[in-house]
Amino acid sequence: MIETIQWTAEGVVMIDQTRIPAEETYVTCRDYRQVADAIRTMVIRGAPAIGVAAAMGVAIGVAGADTAAPLDAQVDAICAELAGTRPTAVNLFWAIDRMKKLYGQLRGKPYEEIRDALIREAILVREEDIAINKAIGQHGSSLIPDGATVLTHCNAGALATAGYGTALGVIRAAVESGKKVGVYADETRPFLQGARLTVWELQHDGIPATLITDNMAGHFLHAGKIACIVVGADRIAANGDVANKIGTYSVAVLAKENNVPFYVAAPISTLDLTLADGGGIPIEERGAGEVTHVFGVQVAPTGTDVRNPAFDVTPNRYVTAIITEKGVARAPYEQTLRDLAK
Repeated sequence: MIETIQWTAEGVVMIDQTRIPAEETYVTCRDYRQVADAIRTMVIRGAPAIGVAAAMGVAIGVAGADTAAPLDAQVDAICAELAGTRPTAVNLFWAIDRMKKLYGQLRGKPYEEIRDALIREAILVREEDIAINKAIGQHGSSLIPDGATVLTHCNAGALATAGYGTALGVIRAAVESGKKVGVYADETRPFLQGARLTVWELQHDGIPATLITDNMAGHFLHAGKIACIVVGADRIAANGDVANKIGTYSVAVLAKENNVPFYVAAPISTLDLTLADGGGIPIEERGAGEVTHVFGVQVAPTGTDVRNPAFDVTPNRYVTAIITEKGVARAPYEQTLRDLAK
């Protein structure tokens, strides 16, 4: 299994996703600011992986706290730094809140007890994430027909989680059950997560993968080459509206037009039942350089105006089902998602 992120004696170790596929290298974060920077710069990315990183960031922050100074203020600063990294993925805030809640229960106890408990909790978040992904895979694998070619967008695999993956976890589980499955992977401009990460993962596992540019998806859907689509999610509103990597909405509309099932695979922690619909989901806007340059090579004229939203929202009417570790939700999502989240 690909080791996306680990807690070690040296620090929080994570695979550097900005360097794949050219090289497989690992970064060791020795304090919470380095963890925050890794999230911000997409050394680690993917909603569940960001959640695990945030939990470990809180733990390593407390482990490095100044024991001569008030701990409450330090914990607040650590959590604020991590929360300010990326706004869309709700798992980030879920993990921070989980760690803050535990700290609140431990407040007033000896520092060493607090430190050790938070470290254990962060490691548990990682272990739970892997188990959750495997459960998502089991629930979703039955939706993948034997002999199918599945389209996926961005990377919702082991690299986007603590291991195994959400969308790719569904595909992995289908393959492990004995089904023959192939994958078409959108390149996912502008950061090319599909081209760099998804294809790398699939090759790593020996699953047949075909890379296409984002604007080829409609052609292959119309030609009947795609049996179904499986994507991940960064935040899901109470009504089933789904925020995912930019371009997901376009793929979902094309799927509806061509009568191809569109599935979303995500843990319960990705649900944001405080939002009635996707209109309230904050959309991260990233730097212009990701669009005007491709890995340092300029591809647009100097001074070009750029918009670079990192995510879009797919309305629930385009979503065939949402696959979670507790089961598969279908419309009406207002009811089925709340039932699963209980």
